[in-house]
Amino acid sequence: MKERFEALMKECPVIAILRGITEPEVAAVCDALFEAGITLLEIPLNSPDPIKTIAAAVKHCGDRQMVGAGTVLTPEDVRDVAAAGGKFIISPNTDVDVIKETKKCGLISIPGFFTASEGFTAQKAGADYLKLFPASLGPGYVKDLKAVIKLPIMAVGGVNAANTPEFLKVCCGVGIGSAVYKAGRTASEVGAAAKEITSSIK
Repeated sequence: MKERFEALMKECPVIAILRGITEPEVAAVCDALFEAGITLLEIPLNSPDPIKTIAAAVKHCGDRQMVGAGTVLTPEDVRDVAAAGGKFIISPNTDVDVIKETKKCGLISIPGFFTASEGFTAQKAGADYLKLFPASLGPGYVKDLKAVIKLPIMAVGGVNAANTPEFLKVCCGVGIGSAVYKAGRTASEVGAAAKEITSSIK
């Protein structure tokens, strides 16, 4: 699973954060993102009926796209996502119990961190990647952290088409939310925004 995730990241190092997406939207939005070249999809657990929506996205996307969950705060959440077919777990924070449960379930662990201390804690607990959140201090801060932290770092929070190329000079990937998807945005609008992002990194 990790090899597949890494392969998709290399093809397009963007995770689309679909906060607020509903089950009826899944098919059209996933199709629009796929057409734009985005194959990693995060459905945050503070979306409406997220586990049901994750299951629907997994079923619709099959092997062409990988679906995971965001805003995962408890080990129970991890188990629910695993049961729905989600493949990766993203959190806004560094929670050792969540990281360990993620690895126990055989999923990819991407905890959020902001300081070197949190990064080392996540690394020791078995995380696969780190999510710098929020990434508002910019690529220079990532470069400084990488002097001591060896896990691949993704940037999330304030990332858009304009700054994605700079972040990707020091990050393995980026997570993009409202710059691609907002609740109520049509699939065609999502697709257009996604193409702007993918065009910026080609």
